[in-house]
Amino acid sequence: MLGAALLCMVLQMNISPVALARIYEEDFKQDMAALKVLPPTVYMRVTENIPQIISFIKTIIANGQAYATSRGNVYFDVKSWGERYGVLTAISPDTQDEAGNYCYSAVFGKQLDIHSGGIDLAFPHHENEIAQCEVYHQCEQWGNYFLHSGHLHVKGSQEKMSKSLKNYITIKDFLEKFSSDQFRMFCLRSRYSSAVEFSDETMNDAKHLLQAISSFIRDANAYIKGQLVCDPVREDILWERLASTKVNVKAALADDFDTSRAVAAIMDLVHHGNRQLKAVTKVAAGGGNAALLSNVMDELVGFRTKVRNYALAVPEAADAVQTEEGAAGSKGPKQEQKEKRQKLMQERKPLLEACDGLRGNLAAFGIHIKDRSAVSTWEIVEGGRVEQQTEKKS
Repeated sequence: MLGAALLCMVLQMNISPVALARIYEEDFKQDMAALKVLPPTVYMRVTENIPQIISFIKTIIANGQAYATSRGNVYFDVKSWGERYGVLTAISPDTQDEAGNYCYSAVFGKQLDIHSGGIDLAFPHHENEIAQCEVYHQCEQWGNYFLHSGHLHVKGSQEKMSKSLKNYITIKDFLEKFSSDQFRMFCLRSRYSSAVEFSDETMNDAKHLLQAISSFIRDANAYIKGQLVCDPVREDILWERLASTKVNVKAALADDFDTSRAVAAIMDLVHHGNRQLKAVTKVAAGGGNAALLSNVMDELVGFRTKVRNYALAVPEAADAVQTEEGAAGSKGPKQEQKEKRQKLMQERKPLLEACDGLRGNLAAFGIHIKDRSAVSTWEIVEGGRVEQQTEKKS
């Protein structure tokens, strides 16, 4: 059956339901291609598999695990499956459900290795899917593993991002600001089973991690080509760290795909590599060079702070002191002030992004900038030792 909204669209556009479905399908394919997601081997469309669905349901009825009502509906007899019902979610077999349309069972057969989906599909959808497919195939275990992903939330909201709640961002809009690789890093930083909070801040964190990795790879290639002047690299330590990282990454992924821990292990390796690849012209241990570095960092962080404070500054009240004049206009003075402030903040947004980018780039070399109200601090983290400086007020 068509939903009311889809039916209205079909009538307004004067096209068939199938044609409307193809429009959305192609839009989905384009979004996936833009995210660099490989297409599936086969697309299973319900409308093209009605005979297979009918055959699936008839087989379940013939096996004595489903029954038809006087209204023509077919229900799966949950209680007939006994203790085997509820293996996924430990739900008692005291309910009923309509027989499903698992047409893809014809593709995967009686054994499926990994099945994924949102956490909200665990029950009743996946629970019933397991029961009905095992009845159809007469097998002991149809699916080996079920991976249920957490929901995507907008920052500050307890509700998942969804079209019905109108609290979503389209993939096309997202890709105007961030890249597909940045989205991947954003996802990898959390367990797949956990709820994830989406915001510009969390996306910028993911962006900075990728920048740190890219910076390390560039420096490593420069060192290999003899273009980076630095102290001799301790290859024995690097090999030891690499071996340790491989073990840690494998252990993290074996622990229910804990990608967050795997990323942390890789970033530890990157930070160690950066410490070994420090160019002597950038950082040198002790003496006048250390003092020079401190002075340069003071100036750099001080300049960044001034830029950041300017970008964050709320326009002075004098900018909107047109209360008397604006009262007669179509907009009140407060509204005009608000719009002017929003426009200025939008114009200054690239300055904030540049400040964040600089902080991310320096973090790749163990130099951490922390913004504290109107001032900023910086510190060098190396070998567990922290050297901290405070940006001097001008």
